[in-house]
Amino acid sequence: MTELAAVKAALKTQAVETPSWAYANSGTRFKVFAQAGVPRNPREKLDDAAKVHEFTGVAPTVALHIPWDKVDDYTALAQYAQERGVTLGAINSNTFQDDDYRLGSICHPDPGVRRKAVDHLLECIDIMDATGSRDLKLWFADGTNYPGQDDIRERQDRLAEGLAEVYGRLGDGQRMLLEYKLFEPAFYSTDVPDWGTAYAHCLRLGEKAQVVVDTGHHAPGTNIEFIVATLLRERKLGGFDFNSRFYADDDLMVGAADPFQLFRIMHEVVRGGGLGPGVAFMLDQCHNIEAKIPAIIRSVMNVQEATAKALLVDRDALVAAQRSGDVLEANAVLMDAYNTDVRPLLAEVRQEVGLDPDPIAAYRRSGWAEKIAVERVGGQQAGWGA
Repeated sequence: MTELAAVKAALKTQAVETPSWAYANSGTRFKVFAQAGVPRNPREKLDDAAKVHEFTGVAPTVALHIPWDKVDDYTALAQYAQERGVTLGAINSNTFQDDDYRLGSICHPDPGVRRKAVDHLLECIDIMDATGSRDLKLWFADGTNYPGQDDIRERQDRLAEGLAEVYGRLGDGQRMLLEYKLFEPAFYSTDVPDWGTAYAHCLRLGEKAQVVVDTGHHAPGTNIEFIVATLLRERKLGGFDFNSRFYADDDLMVGAADPFQLFRIMHEVVRGGGLGPGVAFMLDQCHNIEAKIPAIIRSVMNVQEATAKALLVDRDALVAAQRSGDVLEANAVLMDAYNTDVRPLLAEVRQEVGLDPDPIAAYRRSGWAEKIAVERVGGQQAGWGA
């Protein structure tokens, strides 16, 4: 197989999971701007996700958020997804919206609140059993706002205890993916604030526990690709929540603010063997002012472009420059790949698998946006907290 053929083959097997909540009304904590035609229920979210997969060819799974996507029959929902050409992906838990969680959930000082939070996580695994989902994705808003508010060490003990119970409930082929976030809504101390804390808990739990890297959850200037390289080296990188940010957790389209960073991350993914099925490429975004489906298609394409550039890095030339101490040449090798216009290559890849070379244009011609704007009227449109 030629080098170009190998690049194309890798691109054809890539998969990017899209989030159900990104298709619904979502936005900032200050205002959510409603849009015509957004889904009114989980099935309509799957209809939209199926359109993204139809035009990109690399978005075959859809992440659910519980209780935002709660239904009476999850087996039936999984069947509905399959009928539309997609499958259900990660099950995302929600332990941050109930009033009971004001002082935390799994780390709360009240054992009754901790029990409620853990029971919700166990419920999510029941849903995984029904849907065939592999991954349980956990993010906790737990933390404190003031010094002395709670015992920081005890909160870690509570976290470890709750995670251990949930981990013990995982079935064969199921994983726990632990996400971290520097701050918000806890501003003094956050119980899972960084990759080291998440890694420490996952290491203690076992092989089924892995870390999720959200690209918006770091302090300014953090070298995210170093984190990715380290977690891949330790075989503890379970997945990404891809988005983009200018300041903090902006949840903008991936690659919108810093496409070079996305390339650097994907270079470490390729270098560390992370393009296989073990690392889940997921989007975690909200589209407040832009049209939902085209924004998600664009995000998927941005991941594809960064991946293609990473695959085009001349590995032999890079290693030679690195080992000879040629700083400028090593950097030039990376920059040559980054500066390559890979859009014609990706257009070829799409045509070779029977897709339109321009997914955005194909979607606009499809008439789907106009169709759902007319049909999805009345009722309560699904959004945050739906």
